[in-house]
Amino acid sequence: MYECYWKLAHKPFESGVDPRAYYPADTHQAALAKLRYAIENRRDAALLTGPSGTGKTMLVRLLFEQLGESYGPLVHLVYPQMGPAELLAWLAVELGAGGSEAAPTTVDTSVRRIQRRLTENATQGKHAVIAIDEAHLVEGNRAFETLRLLLNFDHGAGPDLTLLLVGQTALVPMLGRMPQLEERLGVKCLLRPLGPDEVMAYVQHRLAVAGATRTVIDLEAGDTLHRLSQGIPRQINRLCDLALLVGFAEEQHSIGAAELEAVSQELAAVTAS
Repeated sequence: MYECYWKLAHKPFESGVDPRAYYPADTHQAALAKLRYAIENRRDAALLTGPSGTGKTMLVRLLFEQLGESYGPLVHLVYPQMGPAELLAWLAVELGAGGSEAAPTTVDTSVRRIQRRLTENATQGKHAVIAIDEAHLVEGNRAFETLRLLLNFDHGAGPDLTLLLVGQTALVPMLGRMPQLEERLGVKCLLRPLGPDEVMAYVQHRLAVAGATRTVIDLEAGDTLHRLSQGIPRQINRLCDLALLVGFAEEQHSIGAAELEAVSQELAAVTAS
């Protein structure tokens, strides 16, 4: 709607996981390096955690794009609220272990299929990666135990897969109560909110990717935007997107601190009602 007014090729603050919009903040780059280390060195498992909206899902997608041909299948589960039987059946299908999502299978059948597929995969020189997104929503210790037992599949040259547990910070104490799984974590990564200096760099990066050739959001608005968003990328996106819409409607030349404050107050007022 507002792209032509601001002379943009597309909306710069969409909430999707377009890798082009990735901003290499220090916290994200450090996490990406650790996760690659865990996978490339055949560690059993790794943890990626952080507050909601800090970019965990995008980081997993970017990680998968960076892995070479010797890594796969790459499985990304974004809805983990399943019981152990359903979880194993779903993983079997995604790993290419045969069967159908529509056909009910027993735990024993799924385990055999997964083990056979992972062994074949490893003998072909490939290493599987399973990322469990929103892992703080995994249903109970039995499901976590099911995931842990998958790490026992080893054809003699190390584990046949690396398990990535991705979730909000509530996941950390959950894993602390499961030492047998926690001790299998080769690396632990915490995504932190963006700092004051990074917020405007993030905004300018996304605007540039969208084709901006002039000042759209004033640099002087950085401190205000950091305070309003607390450095959370999802909140930055929401505020900036709505500010661009309002700026278009009011025919503003650029977006400043006052406009961001007004948008934030409007969002808060609507939420409170």
